[in-house]
Amino acid sequence: MIEMMKPNLSTTYLGLNLKNPLVASASPLSKKVDTVRRLEDAGVAAVVMYSLFEEQIVHESLELDHYLTRASHTYAEALTYLPDMGTYSIGPEVYLEHIQKLKKAVSIPIIGSLNGISTGGWVEYARLIEQAGADALELNIYNLPIHPDITSEEMEQEYVQLVRDVRNTINIPLAIKLSPFFTALPNLARRLVYAGANGLVLFNRFYQPDFDLDTLSVVPNLVLSTSDELRLPLRWIAILYGRVQADFALTSGIHRAQDVLKGVMAGASVTMMASALLEYGPKYATSILTDLEKWMVEHEYESITQMRGSMSQRAVAEPAAFERANYVKVLSSYDNRLL
Repeated sequence: MIEMMKPNLSTTYLGLNLKNPLVASASPLSKKVDTVRRLEDAGVAAVVMYSLFEEQIVHESLELDHYLTRASHTYAEALTYLPDMGTYSIGPEVYLEHIQKLKKAVSIPIIGSLNGISTGGWVEYARLIEQAGADALELNIYNLPIHPDITSEEMEQEYVQLVRDVRNTINIPLAIKLSPFFTALPNLARRLVYAGANGLVLFNRFYQPDFDLDTLSVVPNLVLSTSDELRLPLRWIAILYGRVQADFALTSGIHRAQDVLKGVMAGASVTMMASALLEYGPKYATSILTDLEKWMVEHEYESITQMRGSMSQRAVAEPAAFERANYVKVLSSYDNRLL
């Protein structure tokens, strides 16, 4: 009996050669060096750092200014505009030191993460993250447009300018993590790539607030993802693949080997996981990769590269399945159930 060779799981993302397409996305998983070591031992190909927020950098800058000028009244007023970072309030300098520690502790790529919405002095931390040793930078941009005078065009232009400013600050690869809430996502994606983005991470996952009816207060609500959330980024990566010249990372909904396979077939270079690793621990990555190899052997796939984009809109026999034309078909599939 001829035994098939092990499939080649390697992939390339942002110019980085990775041993497989499984990446730990930005989350508390990266806060401890030991946890990142365990992720590497379990087979994770790269780790995205938890985010350093624009608010944290501005907060520290304001605090420094307070002690230098003793203008406590302006400091106190300014603080009212900054959110309470809670347990996520880890200072910028500590963040940079942590990157250095991780780079010494593991051999897999470490991707820094900046979370912000505006251009300004805080963008300088992109350069500092590069100097700390990060192999790439993920820029997580999201601004909730609550003012009716702000147009979508203005907001998108702010995003493009921010990407351009960060690109002009660093030489390492740059990925942009986006939300799905755009009127013309393909156009924005292309503009961001023109501005200097090497990759797009789809999509950001937001923790929507809830109401506490006993205290009549607004409270945060953290719910881990499920595989059902895979469909939205899956659809858009399949549509954008081949149309926008960037590497794609699929995040939100990666819980099983099947989810990884779907993401790669849609066109993703990597699939990012956090919720499942938080729930089951770093070792869970090993079982994902084992199941991935098994499926590829059973279906006679030799490599990840071979299957990438094979289910994208450009590759499938029925490309309308990704568009509005399939909406009627989906709804009509319930007709017989109602009879």
